Amino acid sequence: MPKIVFRDTGETIEGVEAVKEFLDKYGVLYERWGVDRLPPHLRENYQLTEEEQQAIIDAYRDELERLKKEKGYITEDIVVLSEDTPNLDQLMAKFKREHHHKDDEVRFVVDGSGIFPVKIDGRIVEIHVGPGDLIVVPAGARHWFELDDQKKIKCIRVFKTPAGWEAIYNENERATMND
Repeated sequence: MPKIVFRDTGETIEGVEAVKEFLDKYGVLYERWGVDRLPPHLRENYQLTEEEQQAIIDAYRDELERLKKEKGYITEDIVVLSEDTPNLDQLMAKFKREHHHKDDEVRFVVDGSGIFPVKIDGRIVEIHVGPGDLIVVPAGARHWFELDDQKKIKCIRVFKTPAGWEAIYNENERATMND
């Protein structure tokens, strides 16, 4: 179940409709696509072959095509972070730094869970996502990503252009986050 936690007060918003209603006010898209259509071996496997990655994407083809048509996205892929990810701590150090993008950050969670802290009205709002959750953090929104206690997440990422998803930490410092 999605959840929002305000870091300064600990206030919590829970449930699909309440989370969606809150995020809509700030231009952050939240949808619930679910994962029931995926067999367990595709949800739970973190060492996916190209064919298995494609099977996951194909299972959500209708939703992805709608999103692409509505928002102008052109491509998608799968990202997997887990204990088996080489240099996970170094990679997470990049993701945990506050940044923004010229493009939206789109993630559909297939398995695992994570936290997208986003700056909203000067506050840090943690958006907790898990299996079946889609989140679209709009271009320009200051945010970062953290793994939670599970230390694993598998997502479909969607892009307008790979270059548009370059993290911008400040006007002088950039690092590509999609490698």
